[in-house]
This record gives sequence, C-alpha cells and structure tokens, in this order.
Amino acid sequence: MKTFYEDMPTVWGDNWSVTSEIGKLRSVVVHRPGKEVDNITDLKKAYVRDYIDGDKARWEHDQLVEVYKKNGVDVHYVEETAEDCPNAMFCHDLVLGTPEGVIITRPGIEVRSKEVKYVAQTVSALGVPIVRTVHGSGIFDGACATWVDKETVFVGTGTRCNQEGLRQVSETFRSMGVKNIIELSIARNQNHLDGFLSIVDTHLAVTYPYITPDIIYEELEKRGFDFVEIPAFEEKINFAANSVALEPGKIIMPKGAPRTVELLNKKGVEVIELDLEEIKKGGGSVHCLTAFLKRDDIPVYEVR
Repeated sequence: MKTFYEDMPTVWGDNWSVTSEIGKLRSVVVHRPGKEVDNITDLKKAYVRDYIDGDKARWEHDQLVEVYKKNGVDVHYVEETAEDCPNAMFCHDLVLGTPEGVIITRPGIEVRSKEVKYVAQTVSALGVPIVRTVHGSGIFDGACATWVDKETVFVGTGTRCNQEGLRQVSETFRSMGVKNIIELSIARNQNHLDGFLSIVDTHLAVTYPYITPDIIYEELEKRGFDFVEIPAFEEKINFAANSVALEPGKIIMPKGAPRTVELLNKKGVEVIELDLEEIKKGGGSVHCLTAFLKRDDIPVYEVR
C-alpha cells in the first residue's frame, strides 16, 4: 500500500508537504490585517509593541503578497477572524507545515487562543490534511520549529512550547520518518526560533550569535553549513533573522538590517527588502506572517 505522502496528490489534491525552509515555495496561507488591529486599546493585553495604523499595515501586507504572487506562490487568505484577535496576521504561529500536511498549533499566549479555529477552517477548505491539532495541556507555536530537511528539524521549548506540546509534535514527526528531532531551549524573552535563526540557502544560515544555542551551530556545521551572523543588536531587533526563502538563495526580509543584507549579498543571496515598519509594531515580520503549506523537497543533507 502507498504511504500517506505518496497518496496526497490523488487523495488530497496536491502534495501538501513542507520539509525545509528553502525548497521552492509553492503555497502559503496569510491573514490580511483587519479590524482586529484597528481596535487595539490596551497594548499589554493585545500583546503588541505599539498601536498599529491598520491602513499602513494592510498596505505593507499587500506588498508582501504581491512579491509572493510575482514569484509563483499560491496565496490563500484566512478571511475571517474575531475582532479581539489582534495577532491573527501572524499565521506561522498557528500552522506548521510538515511532510504530510499541517499541524494546527495551540498558541502560548491566551489572547491568541481563538485564532486557530479560523485558520483551521481555511486550510481544511483548501483540502490540506490536518495531521494533528495540539490539544490537552500542550502548548506549541509554529515558529518553535525549523525544518532542515525531511529527516531533521529543530524544536525549541520555552514560553511558547511546553513539554507536552513538544511531545505531541515530536510524536507526529516520528510517525512521518523524521529521524533527528533536535531539541533546544529558547531564551525566555525570545519566544521563537525565527528571532535568531533562518536558513536562507542550501548551506547558509543567518544567526544572531549572542543567543543562538551551540547545538544549532554544531548540527548545521555537520551538514556543511556556513553562517551569516547578524552584526548588530539594532538589526536583530529589526527582524534581520525573520526572513522567508522563495527558493534557495532568494529571500524576502524586512528593511532595517543593511549590514546583514550586505553580508548576505556577499554570499550570493538575493534579498528582496520590504517596508514592514507598521507590522513590526505587532512583534513580527515576514516569517511570522506566512504559514507554509507547500514547498518543493530538497535532498537530505549528508551528515559529516
């Protein structure tokens, strides 16, 4: 009998598979900022950094979607959300692509708890297999995982992923043939891996060295990786690591990190910079905005 992976095109209408951060991007789901960002009255309760100009945020989001479409990416929208969900535009935290469909997560902050319902309805309507919904006492944000290849994934525990969330997600990964689930601890004030790590080319990753755990360097070096280290704290807090690869060596990232861009260009990486200053007030950027539904597979890395 065929495996679930082999059955997907026939049974589920497409190969809904994500096994890396760099395979050519084919399909994403996003949420265009709506009334939920217009109605913020309490910054602390909303868990955002500053009040957001909704019209400017929508314009910024539209520019991102335009880049995706120009590069052949199918863009699907979460059309509906509750008005008391001010973080709903950050779809990556709600949906984690896997080799055989998606995991619907369970966000680590209460204000985000309602969001998963709307994104689950959207991906289900598209025909994407929902292979697991994090449940019980589990907590897990999608940005707590970073794929290296179909056999290897980093998973970080912390304020947005507890041990039960890790157990559930790891169980699902293992059932799909993932051999290397590399666990690490995310610093308390960092929340997610994409605050200090992004894989941008077949053997190149961006890191912020002062908080990136040694195990990330060690595991990627075993696979022949080189690194661009974000050279300044002001570029780190401008989301220099929060990029999305359209394909190996071609990325989208927010403006505000010119020295990092220069280093990436020297390594042969093509960088598309976008003005996302208003969206950044919500505490996220390109990678946070984008839930990946489909990427081309990449070869499994040889481990030295």
